Order: sequence, then structure tokens, then C-alpha cells
Amino acid sequence: MPQHSTLFHLVAGGCGGTAGAILTCPLEVVKTRLQSSQLTLRPVCLPEIQLPGMSVRLIHLAPPSPGVLKSLRAILEKEGMRSLFRGLGPNLVGVAPSRAIYFAAYSGVKERLNVVLVPESKKVHMLSAACAGVTSATLTNPIWLVKTRMQLEARVKGELGGNALQCAMRVYRTEGLHGFYRGISASYAGVSETIIHFVIYEELKQQLRNSCHSLSPPLGLPPNSRDFFGLMGAAAVSKTCASCIAYPHEVIRTRLREEGSRYRSFVQTLQLVVHEEGPLALYRGLLAHLIRQIPNTAIMMATYELVVHLTSSTLRTFRQAIRPWKRVDSGPSKLWYHLTQKNSSGVMCLAVHPSTLQTVHPGRAIA
Repeated sequence: MPQHSTLFHLVAGGCGGTAGAILTCPLEVVKTRLQSSQLTLRPVCLPEIQLPGMSVRLIHLAPPSPGVLKSLRAILEKEGMRSLFRGLGPNLVGVAPSRAIYFAAYSGVKERLNVVLVPESKKVHMLSAACAGVTSATLTNPIWLVKTRMQLEARVKGELGGNALQCAMRVYRTEGLHGFYRGISASYAGVSETIIHFVIYEELKQQLRNSCHSLSPPLGLPPNSRDFFGLMGAAAVSKTCASCIAYPHEVIRTRLREEGSRYRSFVQTLQLVVHEEGPLALYRGLLAHLIRQIPNTAIMMATYELVVHLTSSTLRTFRQAIRPWKRVDSGPSKLWYHLTQKNSSGVMCLAVHPSTLQTVHPGRAIA
């Protein structure tokens, strides 16, 4: 892949991820609150009451988990509008580098695997996505841990809370460097979601390309609105399927990242949640997650495609307006470049010295 094309995709991915993170941050906060152990479905046993001839233990069932709209309303009433955007700072800081790390690792691994395996096969895509996911998760886990801690921090309406730096310093003082990697095992398990998403998306995209035959081959840009919304639909369907299949790792990761929690490892957390709260607890917050992911994916892909389209079309226009400089003569002390231009008498070339950028003389015609 050309260097400028890789840069276009990195910039476009960062812009798309940033736009999606800002617009869907309130749903991200609600989802994280619903995943937390602060809302529990397990029964709470009260102390025994001694009655004549019997011993009674009262069991009080905790109220059911609130829905998405009820949680939104509760946060607005008790904590204010600003609480719906808690953790946005670390989220924005993490989006751009995570996209850059992911795509850089993905392209590098895929380039090497294409040499030893069948080029552009599903196996190449799966292994590349897995390696890129593990690399990105390892390097950016501290950012996401701080974001989760800030989103779980509830406060009184109007009260000023700590910023991301203060949260990070508190984690370092209480838990050390190891604390920044709480939940990393669940993030590794979440790589399966990325693999499922891209495998389904590439298959749907290929079927869309075969049915329409109108997607431009160099960058896969949709030339009309029908292809554009087709890609959006493919992204939404693939992300929905992947999220439903791999969602439990999201709940486990949130539990592991809670401050002062009793959860220690991926397997131990999974066993505790299933034993104490039931299997359905692994899907708490799924509705908020899907409501956020579908528009987030659409916003991210729309911004991504728009940025790639604008940058690539601008580059094509620039190349058509200015002919490329051709290196004709070089030496240890000087470099000469010739600008070629077609006219009625053939191809003329003008020699220009790069240090002075002045036209020196018209060169001879190039056959």
C-alpha cells in the first residue's frame, strides 16, 4: 500500500473514531454504569431473627437493573449533564493512537503473512486482526482503565470531580503500574469480537461489490449514495453480530477495572458473576451497548469514508494540475530535476536547481 494511502486511512480512522466517541459518549457512560457491580441482581441476606421455636433469615431481593432511559434520566437529575460526558477526555486521547497502532500493526503483519500464506485470504485477515488487536489493547489499556474509573465515579449534581490526570495518579499511588493493566485479559478475549466483526464485514462488502460492481478499486470508496449506505449497513450488521457474540468480555472487563473490587482474573470474575448473579448478568448493558455501537459505527465509517474521499480526490486533482518532477542529473554536490510538460512540438523539460528554485535553462526534448 502506498505511504500516502496509509496516511489517509490513519487520519480518516482517527477522525471517524473521534466523531463517534463524542456523539455517543452519554450512551457509553450508561453502558458502563449498567455493567458495573454497583447494580446487582443477587439476593441480599439480612441477619437472622430469633423467634420462639424458630430461626428466620430474611432475604431481600435487590431491585432489578434499570433500563437505558431510566439510567439516563437518573444521571441527569442527580449528577447533571456533565456527568454524561465523564471519561470523554481519555476516550478522545485514546481513540487516535489506538487507531494508528491498530492499522499500523494490521498492515505490517498482513504484509508479512501475505508472503508465507495465501495472499489476502481469510486466514491472513484473521491473524492480522488478532495481532493488531493484542498490540493495540496492550499499549492503550491504561487509557481505557482511567476512562472506566471516571465513568463509574458518581457525584452530586454540580460537584466538580477529578480530571484524568488526578485519576491516573490515584491509580498509581494505590495500585502501582500493575493497576493500569487491570482487565487486560478481558481485552485480549475481546480481540475475538474484532475478528468476527472484520470477517463478517469483509464478506458482506465483497458481496456488495459483486452485486453493484461500482465500488472504486483503489480505495473502495462508494461513488454514490446507494453504495455508501450499503457499506454502512454492512458495518452495522457485522458489528451487531460480533457484539452480541462477544459481549460478556465487556462486563468482565468493567468488573476487573473497578476500584477496590474483589475481582482478580478473567476466569475468577466469570465464575463469580455467573454463580452470584446468573448467566444473564453477562449481558447487562447490552441494549445500551448496541444503541451506542450502531450509530457509532455509522458515524465513524461515514467520517472515515468522507475524509478518505476528500483527501484522495484532492491528491488526484493536484497530480493532474502539476506534472511530476523527474530526476535527470545528480552528483555529489548538486541535484537537477526536470519538470516535463507536453505541448504541440513534443515534451519540453525545464531544469531547476532545488536549492535556488530558479529556472536555469530549457532542456532538450525527451523522447
